[in-house]
Amino acid sequence: MAHTMTGYSLPESPREFGFYMDGDWVAAGGREVFERTSPGHGVPVSRIPRCTQSDLDASVASARLAFEGRHWAGLCGADRAAVLLKTADLIRDRVDEIAHWEVLENGKPISQARSEVLGCVGMFELSAGLARALHGDSYNNSGDGAFGIVTREPIGVVGLITPWNFPFLILCERVPYILASGCSIVAKPSEVTSVTTLLLAEILTRAGLPDGVFNVVTGSGGTVGQQLAEHMDVDMLSFTGSTSVGRLIVSAAGASNFKKLGLELGGKNPQIVFADADLDDAADGVAFGIAFNSGQCCVSGSRLLVERSVADLFAQKVAEKLRSVKIGEPLDESTQAGAITTDEQNRTILSYIARGQEEGARLITGGSALNTPLGQYVEPTVFCDVTMDMAIASEEIFGPVLCVIPFDTIDEAISIANDTVYGLAASVWTKNIDKALTVSRRVRAGRFWINTTLAGGPELPIGGFKQSGWGREAGMQGVEEYTQTKSIHIEIGKRSHWVA
Repeated sequence: MAHTMTGYSLPESPREFGFYMDGDWVAAGGREVFERTSPGHGVPVSRIPRCTQSDLDASVASARLAFEGRHWAGLCGADRAAVLLKTADLIRDRVDEIAHWEVLENGKPISQARSEVLGCVGMFELSAGLARALHGDSYNNSGDGAFGIVTREPIGVVGLITPWNFPFLILCERVPYILASGCSIVAKPSEVTSVTTLLLAEILTRAGLPDGVFNVVTGSGGTVGQQLAEHMDVDMLSFTGSTSVGRLIVSAAGASNFKKLGLELGGKNPQIVFADADLDDAADGVAFGIAFNSGQCCVSGSRLLVERSVADLFAQKVAEKLRSVKIGEPLDESTQAGAITTDEQNRTILSYIARGQEEGARLITGGSALNTPLGQYVEPTVFCDVTMDMAIASEEIFGPVLCVIPFDTIDEAISIANDTVYGLAASVWTKNIDKALTVSRRVRAGRFWINTTLAGGPELPIGGFKQSGWGREAGMQGVEEYTQTKSIHIEIGKRSHWVA
């Protein structure tokens, strides 16, 4: 079924993988195995072991031994940087292989997957520089008798739980920065998209990362993920996923060792379009913001807030764009939107589309699953006449479903944008710099785009306000997030005695 222009093909039988611990593969052996079926093709592609509690304990112990042995944490920044740069080179060498597995397990288009993997190369390259630039501070203002130093130390063993929507990209928005800080890692990818995380482990070892510094346990979030969150010997946990699961992570951390948490959770992100925007550019951006990755994106622009005087015209422009998006075979180079990644998510999206119609929203395009012999695909869908009391306007759908909400004034636009428990991302489209700056300052979101969307680079920190999470990933803040700050006070000269 693979498209001939790509050179990619479907495996004749699912490939067997182990998990990764202490610098080497561990075979599935007698463990239960999860078989992954490609959501874009309906054929089995990989078999992954379901790790046990003892596997997790052994992986955490490996990470702890590597950390306490100073095999990585004790290296100078230049030596860490050399490994991160070598990793970047090895990823670049294996771009096609990694992208192929992203398509097979996730269902995203091959051109998108390849672009994402190449973007991850840049994250490792930047992190190499950050490993050398990480520093503390000094205080020379305590008089001649004292001197103060503030140092940053790696926090220790980091648990890393990543989702299925961007398996390699979200992994690489974290791993190189965590490694730059000097920490060791136990990663737990989504059960349905584990392969590219395992491939990164192999690449890191080949790049010279000491054994035990990056380990991968595979299995379900409900078992292995929960156990990782509860683990007493994990110093920090980074979790990317839904806000509802994020609450469970917070509870698990509080009930165990009060480990530090980094959380990137859900979003219901507004795209705010003013009448003075370039409406053709904005329509293309809004369509991209909701259809990219089939809407399975925590920062997707799922609420379209548009100035009333152009609302109907603009909604039709967006609908026309979305009707032209090429959906289907993910291995076709020209495909723009691929499959829905899991059966459960497919059902969720379709149920929200039905609910929107029941609640009285007006469907102007899409609204159905595509009728294909293999795989699961949903048409990009646009609802008008949406009010904020509708579920489709307030709940994260995580699919290609756009809700159009008109506004009359800039204050009303800001009010509607902030009328959500989330605060992950937002976009504004206008040619008026005053409006753009006012909205960007007053909308509560961790990432903000002006006359673009879903843009950025590895230098800029990412994360959310409100129930969209805690902490920041990427950029120098993403390295500092995985450090502890230590204040050191140094007395100079003879002590003034307390006891005479």
